[in-house]
Amino acid sequence: MTVGEARDLLAYDEWANARLFRALVALTDDQYTRTLTSSFSSLRDTFAHIVVEEWIWLRRCKGENPAGPPDWATSGDRDSLWQALASLQEERAEFLATLTEDRLEEEIAFRSLEGQEYRHRMADLLRHVVNHSTYHRGQAATLLRQAGAVAPETDFVVFRESA
Repeated sequence: MTVGEARDLLAYDEWANARLFRALVALTDDQYTRTLTSSFSSLRDTFAHIVVEEWIWLRRCKGENPAGPPDWATSGDRDSLWQALASLQEERAEFLATLTEDRLEEEIAFRSLEGQEYRHRMADLLRHVVNHSTYHRGQAATLLRQAGAVAPETDFVVFRESA
């Protein structure tokens, strides 16, 4: 992976998260919080998980080891989560602006929230972030349909066509 590819992949991630958020804003509060069957119990909890995990992985890429999710993660409120994601994306853009090819190859040591130690290349951590969010956006698409809403297209090729 090159720095340009990393920036491109994360631009796609931001685009796809924004499309998901727009679909969530169109929901009633009941649809947003309704208990549905998936990895997380609602669209709210699924979106919160995406935002929290992107925050955690950025912390790790920056050499930090968070012991748990940030305080804002518990609200689940659409506007609060969107503001947290927007702030995270600004911070990530600043991080990506300083990223070098050499840094992409460096191994990053971190602890999981359960305390397990890991070491992975920066490039792999960035790929993981996008893959993880894509997985949960797919779940959110199913939950949106279960809630009677339309799921947005978030495929990478759709992102390419929109650019």
